[in-house]
Amino acid sequence: MLRILVVDDEPHARGELVYLLGLHQGVGPVECAADGPAALLALDRALAHRHPVDAVFLDIRMPGLDGLEVARVLSRFAEPPPVVFVTAYDDFAVPAFEVRALDYLLKPVRAERLAETVRRIAERRTPPPAPGEPAPAPLPVPAAPPAEPPADDETIPVEISGVTRFVQRSEVRHVEACGDYVRLHLASGSCLLRAPLSSLEEQWQDAGFVRVHRRYLVATGHIEELLADSGRLSVRVAGTVLPVSRRSSRRLRELMLPASGLPRGGRAAHG
Repeated sequence: MLRILVVDDEPHARGELVYLLGLHQGVGPVECAADGPAALLALDRALAHRHPVDAVFLDIRMPGLDGLEVARVLSRFAEPPPVVFVTAYDDFAVPAFEVRALDYLLKPVRAERLAETVRRIAERRTPPPAPGEPAPAPLPVPAAPPAEPPADDETIPVEISGVTRFVQRSEVRHVEACGDYVRLHLASGSCLLRAPLSSLEEQWQDAGFVRVHRRYLVATGHIEELLADSGRLSVRVAGTVLPVSRRSSRRLRELMLPASGLPRGGRAAHG
């Protein structure tokens, strides 16, 4: 059973979230705190009794120690509990995920959206095996990344069906221009971001992204092949073949092909 702490200075909001969490069979008794200091005391007691919580649901705007400040304190724990921010404001999304929050829920919390969050918490939790029993097999679906992203990585907030999701720049294989938006193509799918492609080209060039076409920006670390056909160049990125403009061909060849003629980390161009 999941052990969860709900932190909110508004009794009604606190009670509503406790009620919704209680509808999930995998959630055990939910503890509550009305402010940041009370939350830290509750977490301290849980650790002292060797019953750490599996997640902390944090309001952001609270008097005194606010939710972001509490999350920064938790980040210094030896084993920080996952943090889920629950707020009526969407303008805290970026700072929330700078402290590596697991999720960001907007009030009023929708039951189906909360169910997704609870599922993610359960996937992260690894219960210890009972004495004499083998360790449980890993979940067949991906849980948290096996390692933290590089220190210079960037967290990108994106909107998917009205829900704010957060992806790491290092997850992006290529970027496609879509009018006033760009589509970020990831191993797990794709999502839209409101930004001009030219802006990402400038901001991400030091992270290994290169413009290969007026519509495409690619991560060179995910380039698998350079393909030449009748003098035109294309590039295979994570299984997807993208055109390369004549203007970008020379720069891409110089970037990817050393003197040996073999792409860095890829295969030779062929026709």
